[in-house]
Amino acid sequence: MGHHNIRFDGDSYSLVGIWSPPSSRANFCEEDYSITLYLAEFINSLTNLAYVYFALQYMYGPGSRGILATKLDFMSISLLTLGVGSFLFHASLRQTLEFADEFSMLGLTWSMLQATLTTRQSSSYARFISISLAICFGTFSVFYLQSPSIIYQVIAFASSLLVVILRSQYLFHWIQPAFPRDKSRDWNWRTWKAISICLAGYVLWNIDLEYCAELRAIRKQVGLPWAWVFEFHGWWHVLTAVGAAQFMNVAREVREEVEHGQKRQ
Repeated sequence: MGHHNIRFDGDSYSLVGIWSPPSSRANFCEEDYSITLYLAEFINSLTNLAYVYFALQYMYGPGSRGILATKLDFMSISLLTLGVGSFLFHASLRQTLEFADEFSMLGLTWSMLQATLTTRQSSSYARFISISLAICFGTFSVFYLQSPSIIYQVIAFASSLLVVILRSQYLFHWIQPAFPRDKSRDWNWRTWKAISICLAGYVLWNIDLEYCAELRAIRKQVGLPWAWVFEFHGWWHVLTAVGAAQFMNVAREVREEVEHGQKRQ
């Protein structure tokens, strides 16, 4: 049973929060409003700050020219948008904000897709790819709003990640002229490390879904704050933020290598 048809909204405080009652299709294992009446899912909300942290780390990292002159790229903007959108969704469990969370997830993967697919392409073809992805994103968004079954979002998310992986492997192993071997080896290792971190988060997410009763019993037994360690959906947020940020760093380094190579020609 997937998260598109599992709900855990029969909690003691689910109807007394400021955003009550929950209207989202998905409702996760963390007990609603158990910590504060202002956040429906306390840990699932706050762990989204990991996305915001890594986005700001790049925006205000080396090369930034001050608080109002940040470094921006599509990937950092998508990471920040996901952090804010997912925070608002888990804080409120409102269906409108659930769409914001889901579209932000797709925006994150498609930003990485755009970064990998446009690498080593001519400027005109890179522009064509970017426009095509924007059209696909817009078309899918309209379709998804009309047929809001979350399984479609899961399929689109997984498909985008698969293409990102395949394109990355092509860049590291088969593209000609090849990148320097030591750099390709390092990038490949770091890419698979990032993917493994994201997969670990996905496993924890599914454990949180399938073994909710057992996890809730453990949380009750150990008490706060140790119970928060067993909020596995929150770990999904943290681990995917780490994995995505690491992959983005690789994508940026590859892009910089291409730009340097073009200058040397």
